Amino acid sequence: MDQNEALWPVLEIDRGKRGSLVDQIVAAISDMVNRRSLRVGTKMPSVRRFAKCNGVSTFTVVESYDRLLTLGLLSSRRGSGFYVARSEVTAAPMPVALQATPVAIDALAPDLYSGVSDALPVGAGWLPPEWYGETTILDAVRHAMKIPANRLRGYGHPLGFPTLRQHMATSLSAELFQVGADQIMLTNGATHAFDLILRTLTKPGDTVLVEDPGYSNLISLVRHHGCIPVGIARGEHGLDMDMLARQAAATQPKLMFVNTVLHNPLGTSLSQAQAHRLLALAEQFDFWLVEDDIYRELAARGEASLAAMDGLRRVIRVGSFSKTLSPVLRVGSISCSNSLAPELLRVKMLTGLTTSEINERAVYHAISARPYRKMVERLVDQLSSARERTIERLEEAGMMPLARPRGGMFVSAGWAQAPGASLNGKLAADRALAAGILLSPGEFFSLREPSTVWFRFNAAYAADAPALTAFLQTLR
Repeated sequence: MDQNEALWPVLEIDRGKRGSLVDQIVAAISDMVNRRSLRVGTKMPSVRRFAKCNGVSTFTVVESYDRLLTLGLLSSRRGSGFYVARSEVTAAPMPVALQATPVAIDALAPDLYSGVSDALPVGAGWLPPEWYGETTILDAVRHAMKIPANRLRGYGHPLGFPTLRQHMATSLSAELFQVGADQIMLTNGATHAFDLILRTLTKPGDTVLVEDPGYSNLISLVRHHGCIPVGIARGEHGLDMDMLARQAAATQPKLMFVNTVLHNPLGTSLSQAQAHRLLALAEQFDFWLVEDDIYRELAARGEASLAAMDGLRRVIRVGSFSKTLSPVLRVGSISCSNSLAPELLRVKMLTGLTTSEINERAVYHAISARPYRKMVERLVDQLSSARERTIERLEEAGMMPLARPRGGMFVSAGWAQAPGASLNGKLAADRALAAGILLSPGEFFSLREPSTVWFRFNAAYAADAPALTAFLQTLR
């Protein structure tokens, strides 16, 4: 046993106190670091040892260490463990040549989602407005504003604009799976849908499986609800199913979120075989599958669909129009079983009442218009060309894709070197912002510190961006 571990003090954890055990542990260790009772370089106890000393679960310790890693108070060394990384919460100054801007990496998130920044948004999740077909969208908004006067009373239908839901039910039934309009609930985008699902199906302390890497907002949202996110590795060939089986057996998860098609950030899709095994594991260990299906329209026909295979029995399908229409419309959807729909609707009404009928009318006019299908086909072609050019540009900077995308807007790529003091994703993103470039580092998408330095690139902005290529060359 390590000498530091043998001398490890038992923390004063109050289970009757407000706030999670994780919050108490993080606060206690932060205080010890700031008081210098834990000095830089001190080896922390192993996860198992810490859990045993303090009478908490190993999952609580894992999340606590993850938080401390994010704060920069701890660092991890592969095969060795966790160490105190600095002596106070305010980091020591870096050399001038590598100094970050005052904007912290967490502060980049609003710029990456809002679009208000003037920086080149190569890490953002939206497409250039002209790619969406501005005329189609503006015409749809004008139609929506002609809403009948009698519809200005009340809040609208609790499930969302009936005409849009019926149109979606007809389209989904023809292309993927049988679903009725009353099984579809409209939301303020996909993230709102994830929030409603977590509110409805989980309680604090529940385990939720997520893909690692995966959608950054989702990981934060799971933690916000007091749940324990457990990452399942995803790479070039899909999910690590053996790891999934082990974690499901060990943690008894309540649900799992999965991008079946055009995974964010890798751009890969699950094979039919993997989708079948995933459904089998969900059945075996009795957890819900939330299928994040917002990129479906950008994918080739015939890709795996969990909702189609399962018939919405154990699968909850989340959709959105932000990737083929403007994200400013904020219209998403949940498709689920008849038995689950009433409870999800109850939670929707409790937490925010109805969604915007004007936005939903605009989406209906856009997707039911004759030019819409051709606009999507053109979008797919543009993205295909842009992805190839992006990969070429990144290779010029010595970067290699983490996986070969099957479609969509993202290419994730990086260098085969471990993050260090001189180069890591957070530091690079801060330096990029100072140079007028918005990057999305691998840290945004992973539960743990990435083993290599990589970023997610939006091909629509990265394909023809000399400023990006020049900046990446400086990082080399």
